[in-house]
Amino acid sequence: MEKHCSLPTRLSLVLPLLAAVELARAADQPQWGEHYSRNLVSDERGLPESFDPDIGENVRWVFELGSQCYATPIVAEGRVLVGTNNDPPRDPDNRGDRGVLLCLNEADGKLLWHLAAPKREQYHDWPRVGMVSPPTVVQGRVYLTSNRGEVLCLDLDGQADGNDGPFSDEAQYMVPDDQSPLKIAANHADIIWKFDMFAELGVRTHDEMHSSPLIHGDVLYVGTSNGVDETHRHVPAPDAPSLIALDKHSGRLLARDREPIGEHITHSTWSSPSLGTVGGRDLVFFGAGNAICYAFEALAINLRPTRGEGRGGVNVATLKKVWQYDCDPGSPRGKLEVFQGNRRTGPSTITGMPVFDQGRVYVTASGDLWHGKLECWLHAINAGGSGDITQTGRIWAAPLSRHCMSTPSIHDGLAYIADCGRQVSCIDTQTGEPVWVHRAGGDIWGSTLVADGKVYVGSIRGDFWILAAGREYKVLSRVDLGDPIHATPTAANGALYVATMRRLFAFAEPASADRQ
Repeated sequence: MEKHCSLPTRLSLVLPLLAAVELARAADQPQWGEHYSRNLVSDERGLPESFDPDIGENVRWVFELGSQCYATPIVAEGRVLVGTNNDPPRDPDNRGDRGVLLCLNEADGKLLWHLAAPKREQYHDWPRVGMVSPPTVVQGRVYLTSNRGEVLCLDLDGQADGNDGPFSDEAQYMVPDDQSPLKIAANHADIIWKFDMFAELGVRTHDEMHSSPLIHGDVLYVGTSNGVDETHRHVPAPDAPSLIALDKHSGRLLARDREPIGEHITHSTWSSPSLGTVGGRDLVFFGAGNAICYAFEALAINLRPTRGEGRGGVNVATLKKVWQYDCDPGSPRGKLEVFQGNRRTGPSTITGMPVFDQGRVYVTASGDLWHGKLECWLHAINAGGSGDITQTGRIWAAPLSRHCMSTPSIHDGLAYIADCGRQVSCIDTQTGEPVWVHRAGGDIWGSTLVADGKVYVGSIRGDFWILAAGREYKVLSRVDLGDPIHATPTAANGALYVATMRRLFAFAEPASADRQ
């Protein structure tokens, strides 16, 4: 005999399934951009089309940061991580200029723990800028490039579950050497290991350390931020690497690039690596400070434990270059003293991340924002091939407005890219031709995020724009958040996270908040 369920019974069976499907769309955002590809897109649904912090509309919580924030927030394992400075101090016993990483509770924005890193020499670490690199979270570990030219591995639980090693001197690490150690408590960070690029590799960062770690199996890739000195005319460490690979478990140096990048760095090396599979081979893509995009063969992802190797350049492998692509062929390399302040000619650089999508690499290049020419482009590169593919690998190069430090978002045959000419461009990925251009009214240092049929982006004027994704140009809303926005928005678990200079917002529709 066939059984018939009543409507309430059928709903009780179907609704949990629908809820499971909806929840499946919600996910953490444990690194900047998509895993490996770095594409700034998200599968999140139900994100707000508008919000109003003044009346609390679609505002889940707001957290007061320091006086400056340039870092993109990361959301993973119930935590939100974001960099800022130490103004005001998070610890009354640790006053002064520090780079600070905050770990907040995702549900309510309450502070759980913080890391404070004292400044090094001033021109290596710009005053009051803070911690600007987005971390990467993998299985309870936080990987971060600090403002001190270090790569750090932290415990996501902080000191709440004790001080794990091998590093155990957080008390002295978080204050200058001439100050007494802190009294470590549960609200402090727990450092597992650190790799000092200054001491081990002779790297000299400029202005600020900025690179978001890429994790591939047991291997961690990170840019070194090697750059010019305080005169902006000389590179003090031309032989230092721009890209390195570490053992994520121990911080042991595994490999480094040995390309002639250092002597031709325009300002610094602020890009972050990405990864893609081409012809069955994993490649690591990296945009260097000489305006050349490189593809390196990825290392084996599973490591055997070893001891005593890989420090100070001993027994360190060389990253094998597969190809290189010059984003500004024919431009002068080096001779920074000649072109400093020249807005017409001069070398270019790469600041945004290379994005891998369907066998292509998309990357921006431009003259340096502070000292270089105005020109900038978004390049589409065929990721196959070998050697110098500047000519053979070029699919198209689309001119943008003025300077570009952003990473593109690639979605449904369209590329969305912001620049410092106060515009957001939508470009056809097949032709390289513009589909529409949005005038943002303020320079844009961060990048676009495409999610839920929308394009989210903020400007340093404080405007946060929500545009319709697609070929039809449409402004959905504009919100004045009151402070400059330098970071890229982040979508995770039904919420949108936006960091301004002084505040971190968690925006969400009420129904999305109920799912938490």
